Amino acid sequence: MTDRTTPLRLGTRRSKLAMAQSGQIAEAVRELTGRAVELVEITTYGDTSREHLAQIGGTGVFVSALRDALLAGDIDFAVHSLKDLPTAQPEELTLAAVPEREDPRDALIAAGGLTFAQLPEGARIGTGSPRRMAQLNAWARTLGKRIETVPIRGNIDTRIGYVANGELDAVVLAAAGLTRIGRISEATQLLSPDMVLPAPGQGALAIECAATNVQLAAQLAGLDDPYTRAAVTAERSLLAALEAGCSAPVGALADLQRDEQAVTELHLRGVVGTTDGSTLVQLSTTGHVPASLDDEATWLTMGRELAAEMLAKGAAGLMGERAL
Repeated sequence: MTDRTTPLRLGTRRSKLAMAQSGQIAEAVRELTGRAVELVEITTYGDTSREHLAQIGGTGVFVSALRDALLAGDIDFAVHSLKDLPTAQPEELTLAAVPEREDPRDALIAAGGLTFAQLPEGARIGTGSPRRMAQLNAWARTLGKRIETVPIRGNIDTRIGYVANGELDAVVLAAAGLTRIGRISEATQLLSPDMVLPAPGQGALAIECAATNVQLAAQLAGLDDPYTRAAVTAERSLLAALEAGCSAPVGALADLQRDEQAVTELHLRGVVGTTDGSTLVQLSTTGHVPASLDDEATWLTMGRELAAEMLAKGAAGLMGERAL
């Protein structure tokens, strides 16, 4: 029997954002289990590498050290940004909970409080994401102007600093991250998914523990939000079927459509594009929600079917990572 006086060890990355979101989950787990939770800081390869994410592969670079610590028994559970998780789930680990999602959109922080449409010709916009580069460049084309997307790394403070010191005209970050560290008020525009689809799973967290720790997994499941899990399962199924890592230029967003009584439909959108924005494959599908939101097969099928349509429209040739 587990000693309830022993604190649960929550593994987290060391960044300000990771510590903030892990701290929020720790508090929720304390309330749920009645046990103390201590944060165990773990440095991942993605934190120490100075290369751009697209160069180091993206997928799993912020995750593997946390998973190693879980499997070694050094921590009891871990909190990840869901968009960082590889789509294949290891058998030894359980995705115990996907809590309610924060705003999935991207946010623009621009000098002078400008929106994207107000940015000057040739504006330099910082982002480490090929997905954002593709869609921002495509959006600029529709406005009849040219922008320059500049690859950047670093934490949120560092990225916002590039705008503050005049090095860049703007940066694009996840709205959820800004919200979690209390800086969403600095966003000059929240980018509509009609213009920029977020990364699959963006804004959602993943709580993971060892598959053998059945009791803890059952307790953590109390934090699971079935609506969020359904949406991100469809998004990640699309990503997996495209055989793309989280640094590939793939965006996806699933919206659950509700009437007064219940959730009736799931609307899934996906996009793949070249980073210069010259070519985008963007498609969507709508499916009926089954009687149980836990019917994972429905969401997996929706993602795979939309991916197949996108591949048929030429998406494969737009992803540098795809193994053909």
